[in-house]
Amino acid sequence: MALKEKYQDVLTLGEKLGVKGGGSEEQGGKLKMWGTAAYHYDKNRMWDKIKTHAGWEAEVAADIKVANEDIYGIYTVESGDTLGKIAKEFLGNAAAYMDIFNINKDQLNDPDKIKVGQELKIPKRK
Repeated sequence: MALKEKYQDVLTLGEKLGVKGGGSEEQGGKLKMWGTAAYHYDKNRMWDKIKTHAGWEAEVAADIKVANEDIYGIYTVESGDTLGKIAKEFLGNAAAYMDIFNINKDQLNDPDKIKVGQELKIPKRK
């Protein structure tokens, strides 16, 4: 299997995330990938997908840059989410839910009322 085919799910994710200036080519037995993700969260999602493939260390050379450094990223609320759960996942501490609430006051009035599909800004870890 060609490397581009093996890692097609990564390339597709990059397109879905809107990675700019992205590309890939097989060269010297490696798949070289590059592009600029909007946020660190998107970059990390790309790397997480790469790492699901056995042998990725020897097969992939990725240069994924980040365009926006002001926040960690944008998270879309899913069923069952709470700000505490989101804070635990991204900030490492459920008690940091107010950090997420405060950065999203433009769309949230109550930290206990978030809706599926809302796109919340996630602050950087302190």
